[in-house]
Amino acid sequence: MKYLFGVICVLLIRNAGFSQSLTAETALNLGRLPLHCIPTEFPNKTSHTADGPADAVLLPSQLHPAFYGCLDWHSSVHGHWLLLKVLKQFPDITIKDSILLALGNSFQIQKIQEEAAYFSKYKTTNTFERTYGWAWLLKLDEELYTWSGSQAKEWHRALQPLTSKIVSLWKNFLPKQTYPNRTGVHPNTAFGLVFALDWARTLKDTAFENAIVSSAKRFYLSNTSTPAYLEPDGSDFLSPSLEIADLMRRVLPTQQFISWLNKFYDARSIKRITEMPVVSDRTDFQIVHLDGLALSRAWCMKGIASVLPANHQWKKLFEKTANDFLAQALPNVTSGNYGGDHWLASFALYALSE
Repeated sequence: MKYLFGVICVLLIRNAGFSQSLTAETALNLGRLPLHCIPTEFPNKTSHTADGPADAVLLPSQLHPAFYGCLDWHSSVHGHWLLLKVLKQFPDITIKDSILLALGNSFQIQKIQEEAAYFSKYKTTNTFERTYGWAWLLKLDEELYTWSGSQAKEWHRALQPLTSKIVSLWKNFLPKQTYPNRTGVHPNTAFGLVFALDWARTLKDTAFENAIVSSAKRFYLSNTSTPAYLEPDGSDFLSPSLEIADLMRRVLPTQQFISWLNKFYDARSIKRITEMPVVSDRTDFQIVHLDGLALSRAWCMKGIASVLPANHQWKKLFEKTANDFLAQALPNVTSGNYGGDHWLASFALYALSE
């Protein structure tokens, strides 16, 4: 039955198409994807490092009772974020009841307490999902905190054991992080700090905000002539350089950011990051990451362009490129295979929302 539902969803989405603005129809098409994958336990990539035979044989749903679907923990988390975002912006959406059922099933206090306990239950799990999954968990918490829906307070309270655990782990980690991670995949430091900073400012956690700002400046303020002309790697879904720029626009005063940005990129790198990524095989779980790269580049460029003056040499270029990337990438948000279907909708929604 779950398989049949998934096939129907894919056919509906592929036939419907996507608007380049966040309309109710687009939200409906995107929302169907996590509704399918959140309860889908297999295939699954747990990324669990076992302490011994007892936990080596645990099912994904035993390790993670709330966030076990969507192939991996972080995709499940941001799938929940997508459903919540859709419900907030379109409270009368036709899949409302299904969304409420899915979220209510996950945001149960006992399940969230078990999720929080996982990070200290085993020898190596204090680094689990650092920092990509941590970032999406804080984005989910922020979305709940800023929602006035009838279940908002209840679900936000239920999530707090896990949110508190993640914030505590991150606060302990930042002073020890000597070097940033500049990859275009999950460990990317700048991406994580963007979401963490958004959360800290929304929740008014000044100590965390100051630690993030300090770390961002320590990692990136002196960076010049970034070699973005070498981007992307073959499985990137984030642009290492644009993620840094998207973080620094949040950290620096506008004029200081513009001066920093002018030294950060040169013409060769600008040319490279404004070229549409080529996705040669959407059935390949790694190559399909490049569809996500087009979407994340789009949201970074939109954000950067928003703070540039009208006469800046890259403002119109970034705006146009962001729109072009969205227009070309959105039809590929579902390719009919799980490699993209389990996560790309969240990237599409975030790109359309920013």
